[in-house]
Amino acid sequence: MKRICVFCGSSRGSRPEYVQAAKQLGRLLARKKLDLVYGGARVGLMGEIADTVLAEGGEAVGVMPEFLLDKGIAHEGLSDLRIVASMHERKRVMAELADGFIALPGGFGTLEEFFEALTWAQLRMHPKPCGFLNTCQFYRRLLEFLDHAVDEQLLKKEFLSMIIVAENPEVLLENFEIYSPPSIEKWIDL
Repeated sequence: MKRICVFCGSSRGSRPEYVQAAKQLGRLLARKKLDLVYGGARVGLMGEIADTVLAEGGEAVGVMPEFLLDKGIAHEGLSDLRIVASMHERKRVMAELADGFIALPGGFGTLEEFFEALTWAQLRMHPKPCGFLNTCQFYRRLLEFLDHAVDEQLLKKEFLSMIIVAENPEVLLENFEIYSPPSIEKWIDL
C-alpha cells in the first residue's frame, strides 16, 4: 500500500474525539509513509487530517471538483491538488490513486463515497480494503442496519467481512495490510 483514501466530514463534528482520531490517523499515515488521498478541503475533519499528515512530513493529495474550488474551501498547502470536472470524476480519480479506503465520521458525502468504493469491491472491480474508523462508536447503528440487511436476505453475510472496523487507527491499518477480499458471488438468488 502506498496511498490511503480517507472520506470524512467537512465539519469537525460534535466531539473532540473525532478531531483527535483524524489527527491520530494522519500521524500514523505519515509515519508509515502512506500518502493521504482525500477530498481536498481545508475545513472540518478533512482539513485536520490533511494538516496533520503535512505537519508530520507526509504527502497529501486532494481531489476537488471545480464547483467546490469556487467556494474557497480548497486546502492550499497540499502536496498535490487535482481539480476535476465533477463529483463522479472525483470519486474515480480518488479510487485510482488509492490502495484502500477509510471512512472517519461524516455525513452524506462520506457515506456515499465510502459505499461506492465498497460496492465496487463487492463487484470485484478492485480488491482494495475498505474500513470504518469507528471513533466513539460513530458507525454502530449503521453496522446494526447492515446486519438487518443480512437478516432480510438483501446482503450476504460474507460481504460484511469486507468492511474492516476498528476504533484504533493502528489496528485498522494492520488489518488493511492482511486483508484478502472474499471470493463469492454478489447475487443471492443465482
